[in-house]
Amino acid sequence: MKKFLLPVLFISSLAFAQVPAGYYNGTAGLSGYALKSKVHDIISEKNINWHYGDLTNYYNQTDLDKYYDHGTTNTTILLDMYSEIPSGPDAYEYTTANIIGSASAEGQGWNREHMMPQSTFYSNYPMYSDLFYVVPTDARINQLRSNYPYGIAGTTNFYTFTNTSKIGNSAIPGSVYTGRVYEPINEFKGDVARSLLYFAVRYEGKLGTFNFNNNTNPASDTNPLDGTEERGFDPAYISMLLQWHAQDPVSQKEIDRNNAVYAIQKNRNPFIDNPSWVNAIWGQTPDAVVPQTPTNLTVIQNSAYFANLSWSPSTSTDVIGYKIYQNGTLVASTKGTSISIDHLTPSTSYQFTVKAYDNGYLLSPDSNLATTTTLATDIYAKDLFVSKYLEGTANNKALEITNKTGHPVNLSDYRLSIQFYSGTNYYFVDPYELEGTVQNNEVFVVLNPAANFSCYTINQAKFVTAAPQMTFTGSNYIELRYKSTSVDGVGVSGQSNSSILSNVSLYRKNNITQPTTTFSISEWDSYANDYCQNLGTLSTSDIILADKEFKIYPNPANENIYVKGNMDNIKIAEILDLSGKLIYSEKKPFKNKNSISVQQLTTGNYLLKLNDKIYPFIKR
Repeated sequence: MKKFLLPVLFISSLAFAQVPAGYYNGTAGLSGYALKSKVHDIISEKNINWHYGDLTNYYNQTDLDKYYDHGTTNTTILLDMYSEIPSGPDAYEYTTANIIGSASAEGQGWNREHMMPQSTFYSNYPMYSDLFYVVPTDARINQLRSNYPYGIAGTTNFYTFTNTSKIGNSAIPGSVYTGRVYEPINEFKGDVARSLLYFAVRYEGKLGTFNFNNNTNPASDTNPLDGTEERGFDPAYISMLLQWHAQDPVSQKEIDRNNAVYAIQKNRNPFIDNPSWVNAIWGQTPDAVVPQTPTNLTVIQNSAYFANLSWSPSTSTDVIGYKIYQNGTLVASTKGTSISIDHLTPSTSYQFTVKAYDNGYLLSPDSNLATTTTLATDIYAKDLFVSKYLEGTANNKALEITNKTGHPVNLSDYRLSIQFYSGTNYYFVDPYELEGTVQNNEVFVVLNPAANFSCYTINQAKFVTAAPQMTFTGSNYIELRYKSTSVDGVGVSGQSNSSILSNVSLYRKNNITQPTTTFSISEWDSYANDYCQNLGTLSTSDIILADKEFKIYPNPANENIYVKGNMDNIKIAEILDLSGKLIYSEKKPFKNKNSISVQQLTTGNYLLKLNDKIYPFIKR
């Protein structure tokens, strides 16, 4: 029998009471896709991404059936949404010991089901092992569901399972998709909806790189993603998810699971904590008016491998972003009014235009044309590079990656790959995808979650993952990739690297400022295997410092730093600590003054960045 079903009004306060204080800071007053993006930033900032193989044991914390037939905290029975019968005894039950690879009938065992099919993200980490939508289910139903979407099944029925869930042809209202769908029972439709909406929020910024409906044959395309970063899914599919969310409110089972997953992954499903956010984000009604054109597109900085663009915003109030075109081809999008376009070729002419788009995905006309020719050479790195490699005791595995490109870098197209040996050949497993942004002159660390370094903690790392890429033993070749292209490598591909990469901490020499796909141990300083001093820190000597175009004073400073020189061209001033972490940013800082306040800083050493030139200073 069913237990712990809570009224929706009570759920909101109960669920929210479970949330750590301050977790959703910054969301007050937001709605629509602005709320979605802010929540994305929150739930993506600090995750612990575990290995797919770790999930089996974690299900004993997240997915035991304490709500239906058993109702005890001591049960070892898994709750399987595909076979659970809320009104009576289940036809079969499993413990985690009953995991199997495949099955010819229901009841033979269970396996891990990706509610968002893994073909969506090519089985890459961290998506591959995210507990919020990877759940234990009957192996046979999992197999038959294949990569079909969840949906409303029509009159053509292919399978009906023991708890009356079924696979049939799609009858999703308004959808052009006519292929097969898996329809869960009503008891779990809200659970499914909130899991998929979590996916759309958690991986905003990467959705456009996933496998989605490209409109070549929508009637047969099984993936309901539509390539948009904000909306996420096809509108008809969103409507169905909103309906499921409303008809099956958040239950105690979901609240408990949310808290259990948080303890393991350190992030939350926002729609269990705040059910009203579903409609606040996706309940808006777009207009049919094309947005106004952005104006004054300008190349504000030109280099050998990148160009920085800036423009005046569209005056339309429903604009949610801008698409940037390079020689007529879409190359990027942003919510702001400036962007760095990178991976350009030196001594090459480029033309750029920008279009605004609104919450109905209507595009404005093109902005003015901005042209530039990249420089033949410059002082910057042409791409990111691996600056530290730590292969230590047990799980003490860490990689540090540095940005000296002269501009912020969007990490969404970057991947870490690792090569293993099968006994007959070397092969690459599915990669670990990076995300977010790394600023110029900033470093970040990728760390194994079980690492136990004496001078570096999990909380300091930007990425914490037990993906295969962070299980290297010293024999493996490790590669940083941009899309499918190798950028930088540690070790030599196609051979064992034990003689140079085992039980060692390697630090890239200070005079090495460019990535390379040809590994040379002469580029690295070698230390003992658990050495980790200055991991995640970019020293002042590593930073490309400014010339004397401006004078800053006083130094040391107490309340203000004053700047002397031609300040009309300074578009942005930033203050960073010596690790490269951004502390303060101000656009057009000297429009009406000639100083930057440093009163809020604690005593110590800092960097003042004016456009792309950096000046060290001391705060008293």
